[in-house]
Amino acid sequence: MKYILFILFSLGFIAKAQVLNKAETKPQPKKEDTLVIDSGKKDSLKIFKPTINDYQYQTQFSEKKVFDTVMTFDKTYIFSQQNNKDNFGRVQPANIGAGFNPLVFEVNPEENLSLLPSNKSYMIIGANDVKYYDVKTPTASFIYHNAMRNGAALKSTYTQNIGKRFNFALEYMGLRSQGLYRNSLSANNNTLFSGHYVSKSGNYELFAHYLHQNVNNQESGGITEDNLFQSGDSNYSNRQNAQVNLASSSSQFSYRRYYLSHQFTPFNSGKFPFSIRHIISHQGNKYYYNQTALEPYWYNDPAELVDGFPLTTKKYSENFSNTVSLIFNNEKFKLDAGVRYQMIKLGIRDVVALNGVPFPGELKENRIGAVGNLQVKLWDKIQLNSFLEFSNGSQFKSYLKTTNNLKFEPVKDYFVNAKVNFQSAYPSFNYLLNTSVYNNFNYYLEDAKNQSVMEVGGSINLKWFKTELFANYFRIDNYTYFDSNGSPKQSNNSVNISQIGGDATFSFNKFHLNTRVHFQNTLTNKELLPLPGFIGRANFFYQTQAFKKAAEIQAGVKVYYFSKFASREYFPVLNEYILPRADSFSIGGQPIADVYINMKVKKMFFFIEGQQIGTVISNNKAYAFPHYPVYDFRLNIGIVWYLFN
Repeated sequence: MKYILFILFSLGFIAKAQVLNKAETKPQPKKEDTLVIDSGKKDSLKIFKPTINDYQYQTQFSEKKVFDTVMTFDKTYIFSQQNNKDNFGRVQPANIGAGFNPLVFEVNPEENLSLLPSNKSYMIIGANDVKYYDVKTPTASFIYHNAMRNGAALKSTYTQNIGKRFNFALEYMGLRSQGLYRNSLSANNNTLFSGHYVSKSGNYELFAHYLHQNVNNQESGGITEDNLFQSGDSNYSNRQNAQVNLASSSSQFSYRRYYLSHQFTPFNSGKFPFSIRHIISHQGNKYYYNQTALEPYWYNDPAELVDGFPLTTKKYSENFSNTVSLIFNNEKFKLDAGVRYQMIKLGIRDVVALNGVPFPGELKENRIGAVGNLQVKLWDKIQLNSFLEFSNGSQFKSYLKTTNNLKFEPVKDYFVNAKVNFQSAYPSFNYLLNTSVYNNFNYYLEDAKNQSVMEVGGSINLKWFKTELFANYFRIDNYTYFDSNGSPKQSNNSVNISQIGGDATFSFNKFHLNTRVHFQNTLTNKELLPLPGFIGRANFFYQTQAFKKAAEIQAGVKVYYFSKFASREYFPVLNEYILPRADSFSIGGQPIADVYINMKVKKMFFFIEGQQIGTVISNNKAYAFPHYPVYDFRLNIGIVWYLFN
């Protein structure tokens, strides 16, 4: 009933909305930052009325972008998701904020030289993801998502310029969702303060932010009777009746970062285009696995327990970084190079001994390294971006990362992108050390080897049907993984992965079809990294203006599918993915279909979906992980509202 009332209210609001100005629905060429209106009085008073081009954002030292208030089809993939990202190549269990099963291999730079469990990483905001604003008037935005069963997710942002040169922003995200099954509550939040300053002469620029994030989840361990779920047993119609493996377990991840980067140009930039940049940051990560009582699911005999060990496992990492760089910058060529000092720690609260040898309580080291970045622009046709970072230490060994991206436009509106990336890094810290009251989950991966990942690939963008074709190849040496017992291992032979696919949009009048396909194959050591061979998505929709052009509407059907495969399992103790156990089974081969209607009124968007409509007429048999079903039919609501004062 509450959803019906909400829809009626929304439609009533739309019917009373004012007619949209065309400048609000289409991007404007930026001729000037404000619209000048003559008041018509004899004193020639002029009124400066802000336009959409006066509301911009950027990441640090990058080009500014205008707030996107145009209703494009890709927004239905983004704002229907609680993390406000297109999650193609992932599948979500039956609660928002509970992470995803990654169906496509990807490298997450936030896991390098830090403690970040894989299933906690999807909400994390990296230093290069933080947005800084430049707005003519105070500006706010709200992004709302309803939760599963009880709760909601709300992200709110307020930003304001003080004068022409200083901006500050405050962002808060709170999420609380009960979930469809027992003991699966998600309670996540983050607080972000940011500031941006440019001196009057433009020779000094500063970016700073403080971020505190919490990703907290109850851990159910999955359902115990998969046969009853798959058969559609009437006792399972209320998912709260389903028995789960864990009764009192939860996990907590805390991520805190202080960050300051500033740049000074001491001379006339036209004659001497040199600048000095300084970046200093401190990041602290903490991971807790909590339980109020011993869980029989994790052990069979008291001999498998560690006497006197607390029920809660706690570990942490810290990274203090200080970088100084010299920058040469002109219109066609930019080069910066610098030195970096880091102090890194990894620690545990409670120490255990294995074969009489105690685990280290803390691993730490000081590291010295170098960073460099090269950008080249030629003839407005070719762009090259290269990045290099190297550091060395005694405890966590050497770290090398280079990314190289080449973009060129041989023919107008036809783009070619090529990339060659390489990374050699110590395994993510969650693989190195863990202590637990359960003996089987105590490990210390001493003298680990660097995991090396080489990526070669590219894409072609064609004007026809807005088509993108891509191909990637990965070679992973010393691939680091968790076996079926939750113990870290490294492969002796390389893991090789090939990926090809594409994206295209076909249109006829007001009808559109967007499709995306992704084929992949683990060529060697397939058993160490099981992935689906095919992932596909289709979105057929109708888009038009309505209510005398006072609103814009999209309505359509989305179908998401991945082929059947022997998936890794979710392991709550570590919040990581382990190889299949004896009671595991293959997942996939079940399409997930949604029907939706999206609406835009001025600067407000409504995203209303009936998700998993197939489960209305047949049993839900789809899984995100073995023992972790995908959500059933639900009414999913997302609201995005921009307020430009």
